Amino acid sequence: MFPLHDPLTVALREELREYDDLTAALLARRGILTKEDAEKFLNPSYDLHLHDPFLMTDMKKAARRFADAIMSGEKIAVWSDYDCDGIPGAVLIHDFLKKVGANFENYIPHRHEEGYGMNVGGVEKLAKNEAKLIVTVDSGITDTEPVARANELGIEVIVTDHHLPRLAEAQSEGGAGIILPNAFAILNPNARTDETYPFRSLCGSGVAWKLVCATLAIEPKLREKVPEGWEKWLLDMVGLATIADMVPLVDENRLLATYGLIVMRKSPRIGLQKLCRGMRVNQRTISEDDVGFMIAPRVNAASRLGEARDAFTLFTTTDESEADLLAKKLEKLNRERKAQAGAITRAVHARLKEREVRSIIALGDPEWRPALLGLVANTIADEYERPVFLWGREGNMSLKGSFRSGGVAQMMEVMRTAENVFAQFGGHAAAGGFTIIDTEVFFLEDRLNEAYAKLASEKVEDDLSQHADAVVTPEEISVSFLRSVEKLTPFGIINPKPVFLLREVSVREISRFGKAEEHLKLKIDVNGRNGTIDAVTFFAKGSLARTAEKLSVGDHAHFLAHLERDTFSRGNPVRLRLLDIRVV
Repeated sequence: MFPLHDPLTVALREELREYDDLTAALLARRGILTKEDAEKFLNPSYDLHLHDPFLMTDMKKAARRFADAIMSGEKIAVWSDYDCDGIPGAVLIHDFLKKVGANFENYIPHRHEEGYGMNVGGVEKLAKNEAKLIVTVDSGITDTEPVARANELGIEVIVTDHHLPRLAEAQSEGGAGIILPNAFAILNPNARTDETYPFRSLCGSGVAWKLVCATLAIEPKLREKVPEGWEKWLLDMVGLATIADMVPLVDENRLLATYGLIVMRKSPRIGLQKLCRGMRVNQRTISEDDVGFMIAPRVNAASRLGEARDAFTLFTTTDESEADLLAKKLEKLNRERKAQAGAITRAVHARLKEREVRSIIALGDPEWRPALLGLVANTIADEYERPVFLWGREGNMSLKGSFRSGGVAQMMEVMRTAENVFAQFGGHAAAGGFTIIDTEVFFLEDRLNEAYAKLASEKVEDDLSQHADAVVTPEEISVSFLRSVEKLTPFGIINPKPVFLLREVSVREISRFGKAEEHLKLKIDVNGRNGTIDAVTFFAKGSLARTAEKLSVGDHAHFLAHLERDTFSRGNPVRLRLLDIRVV
């Protein structure tokens, strides 16, 4: 049987007495333990709950320099990353600088030819274009050499980022420290030991937006050009990035995501409108799922298979024909991304059939595009229920890849234990990326499994069980019940979708759909209503797929599921999104 979370203590239930049992329990499991915090979480307010941007270390200095550059007509270069955090951040800085009549250009490095972050060659190009100030977005915190080169060329750099800095080698006193670039100002609440900002988990676009807000506040002449509150229209890009980059959706990020979705639903951006139309997403009801599963993959497809600038231009253009062409181009690239990822997935399956499947799977091919391997690794990890590392060769000839944990929680520690294999790596417990030392690539799987075995011998255990938030019956599932759950939206990291347990439900129908019948749909009995509720899962894999193969009409089973609206059926009825099945 699936485990349940522990019930609330009497004292905590009393503290949250204004809320029903389910809402109180869900709040408590998200660390919301007081009446005041619950009100802030459930009703985030732009006016009451945004943090002052000037609380961020270096913000006053950065905003003053940015404003001076705008007012004096200095050439400003905006250097952004090419993903669905860097691109939205580049767009919002572009919109602000265009609004105030600044002298600027946007520089987006080519993913395969230049790689992530600033590079010396790009800095030298900007110097030839007479740039005097570089503002980074979602990058720069580790780019000590490019920043130093910019300084040599008379260009000052304002870094806005949220990634971790480089670590210095251990010192004789105090242990390892951090290395920061010698920039004019560094805005990164997640990196600085002297940080004064109250929230450290903003995405890159969030930090960039804070710079815009501070710049408008510090220079009255700029505020004369920009109507009070105009900066709220930039929250469509901040919300897009906050959800897409999977930062924790708590505190200020929850507010930015909430208002970002509100702005997206009414955004006048012709490119966003065209993109939604092509995806058959109703712009007026855009949700975090639409952002995560529909919009973000298309933005990322631009850099993975084409030019990131296409996604940037889609969101900045005011030309309807150009927006239409670019939206269709991103749709085509996304289809190509799926096709190429599918081909790699089939190749991985073929190789795994010919060999022993070990505790950790590690495979690669110089012909595989590293930008696609996270998608494939996720599929294989779900199917084989174990960690998967896949690598390919980047345009600069380095061997890069992605890993997915498959539910095993110790992957970062495994990578640290596998000494002398990785030139660099990063990520979190569930997913990440790496660069392999060329000479070690043939021993990658051996080294990882040796490290995993060593950690296992030290009894490092993983918590693989998924707890249900509440037990519900099919009769309780309704639109009103779902509305009470949706009070906690937008869902994401640290604010996951609630998980419900349905016990011993009767399966009335079983069907499959999709081109290859890869999706599963069940209809379950609703006693007393003479009806059914749909339960679906897309690309059924792992234990769920194995159980589904054995399932028959009339069987009784325990279901673990999310609740959601079926937006493809008339009336948008409530349905279950299956996570697991146990036949009784």
